[in-house]
Amino acid sequence: MAKTYNWNSPETAASTLPSPVESLAGRDLCSIADFSTDEIAAVMKLAHEVKADPGKYRWALDAKQMVMFFEKASLRTRLTFETAINTLGGNAIFVDQTQSPLGERESLADMARNLERWVSVIVLRTYARETITEMAQYATCPVINALSDLEHPCQALADFMTIEERFGTAKGLKFTYVGDGNNVCHSLMLMAAQLGAHCTVGSPKNYAPKADIVAQARAIANETGGSINLVSDPVVAVTGADAIYTDVCTSMGFEHEVTKRAPIFKPYQVNEQLMAHAAPHAVFMHCLPAHRNAEVTDAVLDGPQSVVFDQAENRMHAQKALLLMLLGGTARETARQ
Repeated sequence: MAKTYNWNSPETAASTLPSPVESLAGRDLCSIADFSTDEIAAVMKLAHEVKADPGKYRWALDAKQMVMFFEKASLRTRLTFETAINTLGGNAIFVDQTQSPLGERESLADMARNLERWVSVIVLRTYARETITEMAQYATCPVINALSDLEHPCQALADFMTIEERFGTAKGLKFTYVGDGNNVCHSLMLMAAQLGAHCTVGSPKNYAPKADIVAQARAIANETGGSINLVSDPVVAVTGADAIYTDVCTSMGFEHEVTKRAPIFKPYQVNEQLMAHAAPHAVFMHCLPAHRNAEVTDAVLDGPQSVVFDQAENRMHAQKALLLMLLGGTARETARQ
């Protein structure tokens, strides 16, 4: 059982964060499945606490250094990570790798052995998952997957934080993802399983999520009381759903398939007609950037059921919690002397 923790008690306000935080100190986040169910729950709990009382953690990572290597363009991921560590008292260093893939100029092993002597945490946004796992293999400091071809775990943390804000809990919730079974879909399935949600993925034939990720998510769901269901009919997928999520039909790296994919994914567009099959209280979710009137219409994206900008904000809070846990942060009520 996870240790209970009263975040508001005066005794813990100035103490090092407790178990299961202690179990996460120094760890890597390459996949949502890297953390146990209790550890995921602890990250989520801390994310809500950090958002509610950010001043308590203002100097929690004082003088910690975070380096970010990005092979892909970014708005939310870069700015939310930078803002997160800056407002925890640390510092962010950004390295643009969009013109030079990691490992090309210097081996990842050699990079890792340099970086671990200078910085506290390494954040990678890459094309290949292997870039992240190899860096994690050699670096003694924590390595965070800020997006790879296989997963986007930090996005999933923020997304389910948003769900918990809206519904109180994700356990037992009917969560539906409609569209390409891509990296975001993979992390969402794993996250839903960790929190005991019932996750349905509606995707076209040949665009379903990877079978090994599905099997992994189902194994976790069997332990938490959740479920993972794959269907091809978008109406069946969304019927009765509490939350409907979609992403772009063509992810970065697959731009050459835009013309091919457009007609295949047209029936999966989240519009007012599709949303009408969900529960009346359902929310619409998207990781952004959105291709308006492609995978989602303006009416839905800008409508009253949309929580997409709450998700975007929560990237910062969820990543604060993650950094605190991986770096053993200390909560402090008072300003730095």
